Amino acid sequence: MAAETAVHDTTDLIAMHPPHEAPVEEWCAWVDEVYAHSGGDAKKIPWASERANPALIAWLNRVAPEHIRPGSRAAVVGCGLGRDACALLDRGYEVTAFDRSASAVELARSLHRGHEECFVVADAVDPPTRMHHRYDLVVEVHTLQALPPENRVALARGMSRLLSPRGILIAVARGRESGSPIGAFRQPPYPLTKDELISTMAEAGLVPMGGVGGVDEFLDENVPPVRRLRGAFVRG
Repeated sequence: MAAETAVHDTTDLIAMHPPHEAPVEEWCAWVDEVYAHSGGDAKKIPWASERANPALIAWLNRVAPEHIRPGSRAAVVGCGLGRDACALLDRGYEVTAFDRSASAVELARSLHRGHEECFVVADAVDPPTRMHHRYDLVVEVHTLQALPPENRVALARGMSRLLSPRGILIAVARGRESGSPIGAFRQPPYPLTKDELISTMAEAGLVPMGGVGGVDEFLDENVPPVRRLRGAFVRG
């Protein structure tokens, strides 16, 4: 974000988000500023939650045990404050959780004492070579939707590089009805249609696990409810 030396209130930072047309790097710098000024308080971070994502938890409980062995390696993309990572740790996965925001990683380490080594700084679009083809499960919650649509494929390809040959990528995103134009959304989140999620992953060589039926579309428990997508993807 452009230099701003007098901002100390996260609310002010949120109001000063970069314009829609700003480069991704500017948005990422702004995100880092929001984390840095939040003090780890999820209420001060508009995209953060004080619990693991319910759609992810439901998938871990119902589907994952049939496909992923206990103790498997898992990567959490855009880990933020680390709630989803800790849900995986509680289930016995060997977890690497990473975020491009150094402030987010620092907060996650401070919030989850005893698991500090799980949280690292890395770029999901260009993950370090040591992370390539290493993970049996890659978890992406609300990261694709945070980027302008023209950047989604690059992120999907980066996440695909993390997967082991038989690995599974689980993605959760805000959904959008097929007839609703994306141009109406001028700042994150940028909701995806079901077809957009599938086609984005296809550009990265991934297909829905179990066919198109592997992508769920549903209304969540928010009031009012929000349309969500959840898809499990494997190499095509």
